[in-house]
Amino acid sequence: IANIENQKFIALDISGKNYLSWVFDVKLHLSAKKLRHTIDKDNAASNEERATALIFLMHHIDDGLKYEYLTIKNPLELWKNLNDRFEHLKAVVLPKALNDWSQLRFQDFKTVSEYNSTLFKIVS
Repeated sequence: IANIENQKFIALDISGKNYLSWVFDVKLHLSAKKLRHTIDKDNAASNEERATALIFLMHHIDDGLKYEYLTIKNPLELWKNLNDRFEHLKAVVLPKALNDWSQLRFQDFKTVSEYNSTLFKIVS
């Protein structure tokens, strides 16, 4: 339970289903902590900054992914590996979301809350 309380947002699922929102959250939080440069190519981050960013990233990924990437010691390398693994989801998720959005009609729902729920699922 302590692990859940310390997380700033939902950890990256091993299936990658929340990858796109996770990337947004990670970039936002690393920017707020002034560590965004640690995941940028050709950065000049100090060892302390890299370690802090790596701890943050490892804290926000699924346990299965942690074990898979256990030997990685650089946040940029971890970031690239996760990107290579899940980036293709944009090609799958975005067209589906655009199709769902174009087919969304208020009159197809019995209640406003059902419509809102479907709308938020598409947006997320």
